[in-house]
Amino acid sequence: MTRQIIIPFGPQHPVLPEPIHLDLVLEEEMVVEAIPSIGYVHRGLEKLVEKREFPEYLYVAERICGICSFIHASTYVQAIEAVMGIEVPERALYLRTIWSEYSRMHSHLLWLGCFADSMGFENLFMQSWRLREHILDDLEATTGGRVIQGACRIGGVRRDIEAKKLDEMVTGLEELETEFREMNNVFFNDSSVRHRTKGVGVIPEKDAYDLGAVGPTGRGSGIAQDARMLGYGAYDRIHFKPVVETGGDCYARCVVRGRELHTSIDIIKQAVNQIPDGPIDVKVTGSPDGEYFARAEQPRGEVVHYVKGNGTRHLVRHRVRTPTLANIPFLVQALKGCELADVPVIVLSIDPCIGCAER
Repeated sequence: MTRQIIIPFGPQHPVLPEPIHLDLVLEEEMVVEAIPSIGYVHRGLEKLVEKREFPEYLYVAERICGICSFIHASTYVQAIEAVMGIEVPERALYLRTIWSEYSRMHSHLLWLGCFADSMGFENLFMQSWRLREHILDDLEATTGGRVIQGACRIGGVRRDIEAKKLDEMVTGLEELETEFREMNNVFFNDSSVRHRTKGVGVIPEKDAYDLGAVGPTGRGSGIAQDARMLGYGAYDRIHFKPVVETGGDCYARCVVRGRELHTSIDIIKQAVNQIPDGPIDVKVTGSPDGEYFARAEQPRGEVVHYVKGNGTRHLVRHRVRTPTLANIPFLVQALKGCELADVPVIVLSIDPCIGCAER
């Protein structure tokens, strides 16, 4: 009988950008089971609705995660606006869409760099993060913040972007697109990357669907679901298709994120061409009385913000279902049967955001 041993993976590990903890049950060098431990960085953020008035709580919602911050904020305000029946100006919806796609690109570039690092590909790591700096520069120039933007508000947005700056942003993205293609060529075709990712952590479409996989993790297994297709913000006026791969392995999940960089650029170009003139916010009076589920597509997949108000300045409930939490069952299944050396690559392939998952 083969002897089993249990070794801890995380919460501190050279590959991990965030403290996920797994107990790996091994036979020889093969993982036969992965047991996740949730709660290492629990911060009690959802409890703060009892202490912060609903406009102030926006800043808490935005800080659920630094990398996903803007889309957390925009999804939270979507929920409040729906409960209160607030009609957001068209220009504000387009600006939210533009900033959401910039956030998606900066998150994907960060992940691509970390993924390269998990394979020991340091040059590719540095290239991904060098390109990410251009995205962060535009975010800082238009919102005032590189990571936490603070640009959303209930009823609209806090800042506008001049037409000249929008044109400059498009020009800059067109230049970046060429560099994205060169970088993706390495991720997609380099023999070292393919050797470490092809056929590793394979989950077929049916299993991924049954496990509730979302975002690039699910789309890498052939699930053609993207919350942007719901048409929130200005997405109902913009034409795009979800990026889908059918391999179901770490390579497919990497390809989805690499291709989504080009999709985001195309969405931003359409938004800039269509954005109307007009106000960027409306005056908000009263307090939310009712409940609503707001859904949006974060870089890691669908996020849900549930809010419930009783007509006072404090919400009764705020609950967040994050994509990383939804993808943990997928991760546990993908780790079964893999080699110990492939664990970092498989874990990174779902783009885990533990701050989002635990709050």
